[in-house]
Amino acid sequence: MSDRRRINGPAGTTSSPVFAPYSQPATATALRQRVRKPNELRKICTVFLFLPYWSKLTPSVVLQTGIVPSASGSAYLELESPSEPKPSLDPTSSAIKLSCSVHGPKPLPRTASFSPNAQLSASVKFAPFATRVRQGYVPNQTEKDLGLHLENALKGVLLPDRWPKSAVDVAVIVLEGEDDQGEGDRFAGLGLFNLLAAAINVAMAALADAKIDCLDLLAAGVGAVVPGPDSKPLRVLDPAAVEHDDIQSSCVVGYLPSRDEIVELWSNGSVSTQNANTSTGFDELVEAAIAAARGAQTVIKEALVESMTRNQIAVKKPSQGETNDVEMNT
Repeated sequence: MSDRRRINGPAGTTSSPVFAPYSQPATATALRQRVRKPNELRKICTVFLFLPYWSKLTPSVVLQTGIVPSASGSAYLELESPSEPKPSLDPTSSAIKLSCSVHGPKPLPRTASFSPNAQLSASVKFAPFATRVRQGYVPNQTEKDLGLHLENALKGVLLPDRWPKSAVDVAVIVLEGEDDQGEGDRFAGLGLFNLLAAAINVAMAALADAKIDCLDLLAAGVGAVVPGPDSKPLRVLDPAAVEHDDIQSSCVVGYLPSRDEIVELWSNGSVSTQNANTSTGFDELVEAAIAAARGAQTVIKEALVESMTRNQIAVKKPSQGETNDVEMNT
């Protein structure tokens, strides 16, 4: 059902034709190559905050909390876009930018029945400009699936009995998503797994910023099996769509490092489970995703410690109109 109250823009964009060299067929595209090592994760983007002229430029990690003052907790996450080693006729975006807001714990309406546990609701919404194909305002099936998986992952880390008859709302907005298809308006495959992992990480940072009690610091990671240089299966951590032409299987995991528990698991593709000697079975695929989640958990922890230190400094710093009273002995 379309939204009749708004005039939506075109579903896609048009671009000028790109002509291949004469020696290369027009239908051929450059093969994608992974520059990173198989066990190397993508780095969180760093930007420079312009401070006053007497200060130096300080690099800041783009995993920041407290970006929405009206929310109980909020966070912003941005993953770097790996550079393509070879030009391609079909460029694919690989940057991920997410914003998350947490509202609550807040009391339920008076008409609601009594609940001894907090009611958690999570939603994921694409901005109209998030993907190559323009997204609509009405939630589609992909957004509902992402919200369901995100809610299941967060339910495994929250302590709902701390807030009876209360509600916690988690809203994730996708500002830019990772595309892994050359055409079509369906957002699926490896880009969907990377987006879910990033949504879990930014939601956990926002919950920690809201000071909501949790069992552990939840983190998510993605692992995949791709063809290696000698056409043998190869396990990689944190795969990107622009770095691989073929993905045999992939897996996203929501992991609690301190408790060594998995609260969310979603896999896709075909993987061997019969041969115990192979290093690309299902268990090894899950272990690769867990290793990626451990690396993401380290970044989340550092960002939260930096945010807490910044808040403590802001509290200790006196305001401009405040004066220090001196007690005089008479």
